[in-house]
Amino acid sequence: MSAEERFAGGERAVNGEPVVRVRNLHKWFGRLHVLRGVDLDVAEREVVVIIGRSGSGKSTFLRCINFLEEPSAGEVAVAGISIPAGHRGRELNRDLLKLRMRTGMVFQEFNLFPHMTVLENVSEGPVTVKRIPRAEAVRMGEHFLAKVGLLDKRDEYPIRLSSGQKQRVAIARALCMEPRVMLFDEPTSALDPELTGEVLDVMRQLARDGMTMLVVTHEMGFARDVADRVIFMEDGIFVEQGPPDVIFRRPQDPRTQRFLQRVLD
Repeated sequence: MSAEERFAGGERAVNGEPVVRVRNLHKWFGRLHVLRGVDLDVAEREVVVIIGRSGSGKSTFLRCINFLEEPSAGEVAVAGISIPAGHRGRELNRDLLKLRMRTGMVFQEFNLFPHMTVLENVSEGPVTVKRIPRAEAVRMGEHFLAKVGLLDKRDEYPIRLSSGQKQRVAIARALCMEPRVMLFDEPTSALDPELTGEVLDVMRQLARDGMTMLVVTHEMGFARDVADRVIFMEDGIFVEQGPPDVIFRRPQDPRTQRFLQRVLD
């Protein structure tokens, strides 16, 4: 299925209940207004790529979706779990756990436990968070390690892996929680250029498999090839968004045009 066909399907799905729904999202760090009233719907199976300069609010926005950063105002919903900014109390803790179990996140850094094997890193989350029996979690871990091409590394420790392999283990770890949405925060920025492709190939396969994905990246080729929708962000707002062919070939906003001229030349 082409990106255009998936985008069309996503547009139809958005008319129903989106998997991710963000309304009027604001984030202040002291006097710095980082997110300025952002709205977003993401449909089931849609791949949304967010591009823009460093400091434009992309990573903060992603971290607000699973409340690694607490929004200052607005509301976030993931797979039916809705949390308004400023919500407090026991109910918030319960809803946060539900929301985070529906979102997998992959960071710039890999954050693997150095004292655990690859398989232990991948299978620990289902045991400790979801209370899945360890034997079942191990089977899940093996399945997702195979999916990212690293089952043969199951008994290795992270120190024995390349940076690209570590990031693929991090992806398998997130998938092992069986999320509804995968969030990728510049997942290749810490990798040597020759290792970037192996991580992007795993992400391309996830897109083909129908995983709903929100990706912050500077990899314009990936955005062009895989995204259903590309969003250009600047100064805490979504300036322009649309299918990749439109954004990359016929951007309408001068700010988008200037950014793409710099990064594509």
